[in-house]
Amino acid sequence: MGSIEDIYKAIAADGFSERTLQLIDEQINNIQDGTEDFSRFNLSEHAGLCKGGAPLIGASIVACYATASITAGGNAEGRQGSPANWEIDERQEQLIEQWARAANLWEDDSEQILTAEFGPMIAQGAESKIYYQDGDTSVVKERASIYSTTQKALDAIVLHNYLFPETAMKVIGFTRDKDGLLRIVLTQPYINCKRLATKEEIDTLVVAKGFRDNWSGQGVNYISDRMALEDMHPANVFIDEVSGSPICIDCIVKFV
Repeated sequence: MGSIEDIYKAIAADGFSERTLQLIDEQINNIQDGTEDFSRFNLSEHAGLCKGGAPLIGASIVACYATASITAGGNAEGRQGSPANWEIDERQEQLIEQWARAANLWEDDSEQILTAEFGPMIAQGAESKIYYQDGDTSVVKERASIYSTTQKALDAIVLHNYLFPETAMKVIGFTRDKDGLLRIVLTQPYINCKRLATKEEIDTLVVAKGFRDNWSGQGVNYISDRMALEDMHPANVFIDEVSGSPICIDCIVKFV
């Protein structure tokens, strides 16, 4: 049985060879079946990682290696301090793309493929392109990172799944858009929106999960001892037509 250290050594020596991919897959399976932990997350958050699917776990492993390798390289060169976020992000993107291509999780022409398989693009914003076919139970999103590093963008999916399992995101692949931005391709349950949630309903939802208003976000940003939860405005929190409960479909979430 391989370990994270074995994976790191294999990437450094052979890149994403067949043997390296096998080691990563073994580690993904161990994390999914509970025989291995992922040190970035506590036990409860671990469920959010597993809900995100094998590609999310694999990309998170590769991103952690990228951070460790660029930090070690800087130390070996005698650089003072930690690498800048842009350096870390660049390295994480580079290695995740290499791994995703080797693991057949990369699409160069994703928009055409997603439209053919999952339906037309129904919405597009700064962060996501959304595809949906009438009658389907899920939407597909191409999600760009608005975080300082790709690892934090992956973390956000894990933390969303932990906090809001009813709209858990499952990663299915990776791509770049026409502007060269790395995008994470994922599925998410389709929610029938009865109406947008009120501020009071959103407050009740997040307080029950251990958050409090941080008093600096005009009522849409919250904080707990471990996480910051932002962008919780009504356009991101629906009242579900079936349950009548507030459901978060999107947010910004990160460790503090």
